[in-house]
Amino acid sequence: MVQYQVQFANLVNLDSLILASNENLTGEIPFSICKLKYLRILDLSNNRLSGFIPRCLGNFSKSLEIIVLGNNTLEGPIPSSIFNLTNLFIVVLSPNKLIGEIPASICLLKLLEVVDLSNNNLGGSIPRCLENLSNIVLTPDNQVMSSAIGQVRVLSSIIFLDLSNNWLNGTIPSFLFNLSSLLYLYLGNNLLTGHISRLPSNSVMEVIDFSNNLLDGPIPSSLFHLPSLRYLFLQNNSLTGHISHFQFHKLRYLDLSNNLLDGPIPSSVSRLVNLRVLILSSNNKLIQEIPPSICELKSLQILDLSKNGLSGSIPYCLGSFKKLLVLGLGLNNFQGTIFTTFSEGNSLRYLNFNGNKFQGHIPKSITNCRYLEVLDLGSNKIEDTFPSFLGTLTELRVLILRFNKLHGSMQSPSTNFSFPKLRILDVSNNVLSGNLPSNFFKDLKAMMDVDSYMEYMMMKDYSYDYSARMILKGLEIELVKIQTTLTVIDLSGNKFTGEIPEAMWKLKALKQLNLSHNRLTGCILSSLGNLSNLESLDLSYNLLTGEIPIHLVDLTFLQILNLSYNQLEGPIPQGKQFNTFENSSYEGNLGLCGFPLSKSCNSGDIIKQLVPLPNLQEGDATGFGWKSVSIGFGCGLPFGFSMGYMTQTRRRRAWFVRLIQSVASTFKKV
Repeated sequence: MVQYQVQFANLVNLDSLILASNENLTGEIPFSICKLKYLRILDLSNNRLSGFIPRCLGNFSKSLEIIVLGNNTLEGPIPSSIFNLTNLFIVVLSPNKLIGEIPASICLLKLLEVVDLSNNNLGGSIPRCLENLSNIVLTPDNQVMSSAIGQVRVLSSIIFLDLSNNWLNGTIPSFLFNLSSLLYLYLGNNLLTGHISRLPSNSVMEVIDFSNNLLDGPIPSSLFHLPSLRYLFLQNNSLTGHISHFQFHKLRYLDLSNNLLDGPIPSSVSRLVNLRVLILSSNNKLIQEIPPSICELKSLQILDLSKNGLSGSIPYCLGSFKKLLVLGLGLNNFQGTIFTTFSEGNSLRYLNFNGNKFQGHIPKSITNCRYLEVLDLGSNKIEDTFPSFLGTLTELRVLILRFNKLHGSMQSPSTNFSFPKLRILDVSNNVLSGNLPSNFFKDLKAMMDVDSYMEYMMMKDYSYDYSARMILKGLEIELVKIQTTLTVIDLSGNKFTGEIPEAMWKLKALKQLNLSHNRLTGCILSSLGNLSNLESLDLSYNLLTGEIPIHLVDLTFLQILNLSYNQLEGPIPQGKQFNTFENSSYEGNLGLCGFPLSKSCNSGDIIKQLVPLPNLQEGDATGFGWKSVSIGFGCGLPFGFSMGYMTQTRRRRAWFVRLIQSVASTFKKV
C-alpha cells in the first residue's frame, strides 16, 4: 500500500475513489487518503483490507457523501468522527470485524438515508439519542430549538437501517417505528429482548427483520395491518399467542417459524393474495385444519407448516398450484390419503409429508413433479408396493419412505429403474421382501460418482434449506441441511432375502450402507472394500456366513461397523479402522475369533479358514488331468486368484500343497 500513499497525496482534486472488488488489495487504509479534501465517494469494499478505520475520515465534513468499506476485515471501533460528516447519506461498513458501540454522534447526521453496520461484532444498545429526537418529532406544538430541528430532519431522511448480525442487546426502541421515511429495518441476529411495540398505522415500512433474537410476548396485531409491509421476518424468537387476522394484501414473505405461537391459522390468510412465502413451522401448538381459504394464494412458492399440531386432511388445491416449489407439512397430525392429483406442469422441488398419519397409496401423479428433488413420505401408514415409477423423476436426489407398510418385491417384470440423480434412499422398516435387485443398483449413477464439491440442497432464491429425518450412523436425527455429497442407502428392517448384490461395489460415493435386520444370506463381498468413502456399514441381524473380508480394512473412513448376529466365522481382520471397533460390532457370531473378542484364533483354524485346500486326488497315471482351482472368490480367503495346474505325479501335487500352506503361513503373520 505504500505506493498508493504517494499517489493519493498528489490527487488533490479527486472526488471519487472506487477500488472495490480487488482481491489482491491488502493492508491498512493509508492515512494519505485523508488529504483528498474534495472526496465525495469512497468505495473500498470487497477487498482484503485490515486494521482500523482512519479517524481522519471525519475531516471531510463538507464533501464526503458515501462511505462503503464492506466485505473487508477491518477491526476496532467505529470512529465517532465519521458521523461528523454532515453531507453523509450512505454508510456501509458490513461485513467487517468492528467492535464497540454505535457512536451517539450518528444522531448529528441530517441527510443520512442508508446505514448498514450489519455483520460485525458491535455491542451495546441502539443509541438512545435517536429516541430523544423522535420524541421531538411527536411534540404537538412543534416548539423546539432550531438546533434540534436539523436533527429531526435526520430521522425524516433515513430509508434503510441495517444493524443485523451483531451483539446488540436491550429492547427494540419504539421510536424506530416512528421514523417517517424508514422503509427497511434489519435488526436480526442480535440479542434483543422484550416485547415488540405497537406500530403506528401510518408506517411506510416495507421490510421488518427481527429474526434470531430473544423477543417474547405476542405479535402486535398492528404488524399485520401495515399497508406497505411486504417482508416480515420474526423467526427464531420466543413469541407467543395467536396469529392475528391479516388486513392488507401487499405481504409477500412471512416467516414466523420457531416460536411458541398457538391456535389456528387465521382464515384471513386468503387476503394475502401476493404472498410468495409462508413459513409457520416449528411452533408446535398451531392446531386445527389448514383453512380452505389458503387455496386463494395462487402465487405461493414456499409453504412450510411442518412441526405443529395441525390435523385433518390436506386441501386438494395444493396439488394444483403451478408456482409452488416447496410443500412442507411434516410432523403434524394430518390424516387420510395423499391427494391423488399433482397437476402437470407444476414446479415442486421439495415435498415433505413425513411424520403424519397418511394411508393408502403413493399417487402416481407425483411423476408430474418433473423437477422434484426431495420426496419424504416417511413415518406414515402408507400401504403400497415399492414405487419404482418414481425412477422417471430425473432430478430426484432424496427418497425417504421409511416406517410405512410397503410390501412385496422391489422389482417386478415391468419394472424399469433409473433414479439417475438419487443420492439418499431410505426404505427402512417396511415389509419389503424378495431379493435385492441388481439392476436397481446398476442404475444409481449419482452414487457411482464421488463429488468433492459440497454445498447444501436448498431453494437458493429464498435461502430455504431442504431438510429430512433419517437414521445416520445409528442415530435418528433431523438433517436441517442436506449436503449434496451425502450418499446413503438404508434398506434395514425389511424381509429381503438372497445375497448382497455384486453391483453394490460400484456405488463408490456411498457414505452409509445399512442392510441390517433382513434375511440376507451368502458371504460379505470382498468388493465392498472398494467403497472407499464409506463411513458406516451395518449388516447386522442377517444370515450371512463365511469370513470377514480383509479388504474391508482398506475402508479408512469407516467409523461405524456392525456385523453382529450373523453366522460369520474365522479371524477378525486387523489394522487401520478395525483396531477401533469394539466387541459389539461382532457379537452373536460364535465362529469369529481374534481382537477385540476374548476368543483367540489357533493356527490350525486360521490355515483351515484362510486356505481351503483343493481336493487333490490321484490322477490318471497314463495321462494328464486338468484341474481348475479357484481360491478367494467365495466366502473364504479374501484375496483371490485363479489358476490351473497339471497333475502327473504325486511329487507335483505335494509341491502345490506346500505352496498353498506357505501362502497361508505368510498371511497369518500379516
